[in-house]
Amino acid sequence: MTDTFYMKRALKLARRGEGRVSPNPMVGAVIVKDGRIIGEGYHERYGEDHAEVNAIRKAVGTIEGATFYITLEPCCHFGKTPPCVESLIACRPARVVIGTTDPNPLVAGRGIEALHREGIATVVGILERDCRELNEVFFKFIQTGMPFVTLKFAQTLDGRIATATGHSQWISGLSARRYAHRLRACHDAVLVGVGTVSADDPELTVRHVKGRNPLPIVLDSKLSISLSAKVLRKRNGRHPLLVTTERADPEKRTLLAKAGIEALVVAGDSRARVDLKAALAELGKRNLSSILIEGGATVATSVLQSGLADRLIVIIAPKIVGRGIESVGDLGIRRMDHALAVSWRKITRRGGDLILDGRITPEDKE
Repeated sequence: MTDTFYMKRALKLARRGEGRVSPNPMVGAVIVKDGRIIGEGYHERYGEDHAEVNAIRKAVGTIEGATFYITLEPCCHFGKTPPCVESLIACRPARVVIGTTDPNPLVAGRGIEALHREGIATVVGILERDCRELNEVFFKFIQTGMPFVTLKFAQTLDGRIATATGHSQWISGLSARRYAHRLRACHDAVLVGVGTVSADDPELTVRHVKGRNPLPIVLDSKLSISLSAKVLRKRNGRHPLLVTTERADPEKRTLLAKAGIEALVVAGDSRARVDLKAALAELGKRNLSSILIEGGATVATSVLQSGLADRLIVIIAPKIVGRGIESVGDLGIRRMDHALAVSWRKITRRGGDLILDGRITPEDKE
């Protein structure tokens, strides 16, 4: 078997931690000796042991002289757990194969240097692109302090997210809605505008699938949200977060505070709405590394116009309604060669609906 074969196995293991390890990266590890796997593990939950330690603990027989495959450079600093590189060195493997370096300034090549100092042969860059894509959320967050932003919306074949009367439930089928709930479970927070709350009264939970409920966030520049809105209910021991501006009704803010609901005040934009970039910066400071934005059209348009979306997921239902509410409003683009470019990573089908999963092309982002 080749290095690529075992790194693919490590990547598969790493993905099992999705939705459970944030803001840490997903990491998988495989230990191979005499042509067979003697141990493997992955980072299972934030605050618990990392992939390397789990693989060592589960190993059958001695690890000395084995080859260790890890999707990400082993950490070399004390955090929630001790440095993984020390546990690795203590096992005396003959060789360590690493998918990609860790961008965390506390690591950033130091784990690899530690292995070199101990005379352990080290190879870096096996399936590097796959290993980096696996942790695109972590890479962006650790390098910029800003959350990774996924913009998701469901639309009809003719690009409508609601009929002319505003009716929108349901555009997509149950299978696609389950997919959307799994998507929520993989993000730290799910964000909507107060218009969506008023129109649909969403719960923003993962009730259709198993997984953790993300933190609900509502953009509401005036705090006009109804106190009976479902999204304001306390779940998982925490309340939702409202993001507002200085225009917020002070009496409403007091009422919300008494109910344990925080209203985070950020700067307003040129239209006196919540400045999205300022809001995301504040959310990053709260260790929220990934945000799923579910719209509606006003928020989706602002996110795209501001160049803040990293990932775009569009669920297309095989329905045509004609006149209605368009999924994205005016972006100020007047020439086709100025259009935002999207590179599709995956196109799948759930029931009768198509799910397009892409990334905003970097050179077209601000």
